[in-house]
Parts: sequence; C-alpha cells; structure tokens
Amino acid sequence: QIQFVESGGGLVQPGGSLRLSCVVSGITLNYSPIGWIRQAPGKEREGVSCISSSADSTYYADSVKGRFTISRDNAKNTVYLQMNSLQPEDPAPYYCATPIPCSTAQSMGVLPAPGPPDRGGYWGPGTQVTVSS
Repeated sequence: QIQFVESGGGLVQPGGSLRLSCVVSGITLNYSPIGWIRQAPGKEREGVSCISSSADSTYYADSVKGRFTISRDNAKNTVYLQMNSLQPEDPAPYYCATPIPCSTAQSMGVLPAPGPPDRGGYWGPGTQVTVSS
C-alpha cells in the first residue's frame, strides 16, 4: 500500500520557520519526483515546490522562491520542505504528492498538481501551516 504522511506543520509568527517532512512508503522513492501542494480556503490550489527523483532538478513557485527549500533523503524515504520567512499569505494545509512533472515545471512556469487518487494520484492527508502574530 502506497502511503504519504506529512508532518511538521504548526503555528508560527510572521517571519518564522517550519520544516515539513513527507515520509513515503510502498514505493521506491528513488524513482519518484515529489511535489508540495497547498490550497488555502477560498484560494486556488498551488504547486509550491517539487524535486526530481535524483534531486538534480527542483522547482519553486514565485510566491515562495528564496524562502522555501526542498530536499530529499531517499535512504529515509523522506522529502523535506524548509520554510523560512513565513508570511501571512503562506497559511494552508500542505500536501506532498506524486506523480508530478517536476522536470518540466520550470519551463512551464507552473507545477500542476497530481490527479485525485481515483486517477492515479497519491496524496498525503496534509499538514496545516498557520502564520499569525
């Protein structure tokens, strides 16, 4: 059974930091690009970042570029999202997911989210990020 489990969300003040983790089981992470997706209430879903299977390619949405860093540890089957300088527009549930077209996201200028589970997408339940003073 393929399972994605996110953790690391929480409440921080503006300018604070969080490190999200996504532990993957049931698939070989080495062959899977992984993305982080967020969707705040009343806003469109946004592909925030992704990392290729070999970690030689990454993508960041303009809204997080320079503040967020994605990384992966295939030996631990884990993908991380380091979020610094969190701002009031960042709060949302954050999901890790696959499949994700990470190799083409940069040229496309956007990271499409995977489809729902009944269309081949794999998603975690999400971890909530809240930014408030």
